[in-house]
Amino acid sequence: MVNNGRKRGGRSGIGRRTFIGAAGAGAVATTFAGCLGEDDDDIIRIGHLGPVQMDMGAGAENSAQLAVDQVNEDGGILDQEVELISEDSLGDPGESMTATERMVEQENIDVLIGTFVSEVTQGIVDYVGEVDIPFLITGSADPITLTDTVGEDYDQFKNIFRSGPINSDLQALGMADYAEFLADEHGWTDFAHIADDAAWTVPFSENLPDELEDRGLNVVHEDRLAPGTDDFSPMLSDVSDADADAMLRFFAHNVGTGMLVNWRENEYEFGIEGIHVPGMSPEFWDDSEGACLYETTSQSGAAGAAEITEETVPFTEAYVEEYGDSRPSLPMYMGYNSYDAVFVYKNAVERAGTADYQADIDTIVDELLETDHTGATGEIEFYGPDSEYPHDVMETEVDGTISNFPVTQWQEDGEFECVFPRDFASADHLAPDWM
Repeated sequence: MVNNGRKRGGRSGIGRRTFIGAAGAGAVATTFAGCLGEDDDDIIRIGHLGPVQMDMGAGAENSAQLAVDQVNEDGGILDQEVELISEDSLGDPGESMTATERMVEQENIDVLIGTFVSEVTQGIVDYVGEVDIPFLITGSADPITLTDTVGEDYDQFKNIFRSGPINSDLQALGMADYAEFLADEHGWTDFAHIADDAAWTVPFSENLPDELEDRGLNVVHEDRLAPGTDDFSPMLSDVSDADADAMLRFFAHNVGTGMLVNWRENEYEFGIEGIHVPGMSPEFWDDSEGACLYETTSQSGAAGAAEITEETVPFTEAYVEEYGDSRPSLPMYMGYNSYDAVFVYKNAVERAGTADYQADIDTIVDELLETDHTGATGEIEFYGPDSEYPHDVMETEVDGTISNFPVTQWQEDGEFECVFPRDFASADHLAPDWM
């Protein structure tokens, strides 16, 4: 069931022209005007942009290719062959801008999917809005990427959507749901809030503490860490001194391996919960030499450990069969979202009867807004143009709990288990054995 009436934390907007320097320092190209490549070879090209040198980006690229292969096996899109064009964002706004221009102007892509870092996404949106190419965001989560573009200048940015994950405002609500679950399971009522000092975590810092307190839970410590932090000892001591039952940490730019080793060696009396993007890698158990045991992370698709929909497990099994001997051996959250995005696009342009965005972008956008797709990550629908989160993927609920951002835990023998929501759980949540 899609929910439209949950309480949401507010956030002050910023003008889209304050997005990071890639957009403001000449990144919006003028060379495309009137000279976009002509596609006359009956091939529909899907552009993928992501940090493919990282597990996250490689998993997304593999997943998009798997979707393209399945689409071609089923007759293509609009009876045309489909080809994947993938570029490495390098996690850098400038490199991403160059790669996006190249895919649009030289490779003649028909749709763009991907982007992992919110600052990267925000660095290309002006250009993408100018050229009108459909853009389905599949990795970055900052809500202002859409509220300050689609929400402020619809005609300019109507071609931009996020098909997953749910945005950080909604993720904060999901984390509050999860904290209530931990209170019920273990009596944990006192939480520390630790986050990357990055755009995607701002909604957590602004909204989550109030959400927890509204639910009768306590926030006993808060901190934001610079990307690249490698000494976590002071932070762990602060959390311990605050007598937190659990740390809700939100890391994408910080790799928490050293933190986890320190946590286990000192047997700190609190759980480590929340979101840890590096910890989503199926290879992280070996990378951390098992130090990640008991840590959790919320991630789209639940690493295939739960049947979120009837599509989740078959996609995961197909991925493992095709790519399981390489790294990453599972899709990771961006992979699940990228796989779904290919089918969201396919269904929309087939309903529209055209993939020609230069001539028919309004028709394609109208059909994207009609999306009601059962994907590997959940039921995918978009908020409308006049909503609080225009063109963003909607949250879904099971028994009053946000269900399309489930939580997994590393358990014995390096297995991912889905521990939340209860309806999807493949195992019970485990507190560290020293607690």
